[in-house]
Amino acid sequence: MPQSGLDAVVQAAQGTHQATVIWLHGLGDSGHGFAPIAPELKLDPSLGVKFIFPHAPTRPVTINNGMEMRAWYDIKSMDMESRADVGGVKESASLVTQVVEQEIASGIPSNKILIAGFSQGGVIALELGTRFDKPLAGIVALSTYMCAPQNLQMEKHSANQSIPILCCHGQQDEVVPLFLGRAAYQVLIENGYKVTWKEYMMQHNVCLPEIKDIAAFISEQLK
Repeated sequence: MPQSGLDAVVQAAQGTHQATVIWLHGLGDSGHGFAPIAPELKLDPSLGVKFIFPHAPTRPVTINNGMEMRAWYDIKSMDMESRADVGGVKESASLVTQVVEQEIASGIPSNKILIAGFSQGGVIALELGTRFDKPLAGIVALSTYMCAPQNLQMEKHSANQSIPILCCHGQQDEVVPLFLGRAAYQVLIENGYKVTWKEYMMQHNVCLPEIKDIAAFISEQLK
């Protein structure tokens, strides 16, 4: 379990620990939600990949009548411009950064650490990965969008200007509409990032062809 402010589900590497994937869940879920996906990726044991699935803090969520649930940030409205609470996004990105730093301190090079996230978790993955001050292995952004895209140009860090990014989205997503995912992809392209876009005939979830694409991407970046 990370020693940062976040509890997590941790799956040890098969064999020698050589790389780490930090996978961030969506609104109202927990680290347990995506933990079963690790064996489904069927990664080569020789890659030595450890998985960390942090639990988001519990907070009131405005659009859910203030109900408390695990959330990386508050959602105050479904309006595209104000959906993500920027302060909350920054706070959670900082918490996950602590997890990254602890992996580096344990001896894993930053370029062997990959950040993945679904929906709200994807927002944090894009926020953190483009701004982190040491080169990371990659970003996997699933069924997600970008918080304050207008800020990326000023806030991005040169250490991760070349970071490989995989964006995946469902064509029938009613929670985070496809156009929001495409908009994030376009902003990344405009900012000079190396991005791969994949879309699938699915809703706000994960499907088998997507899992295969994610596995291929992770394997390529961590080999």
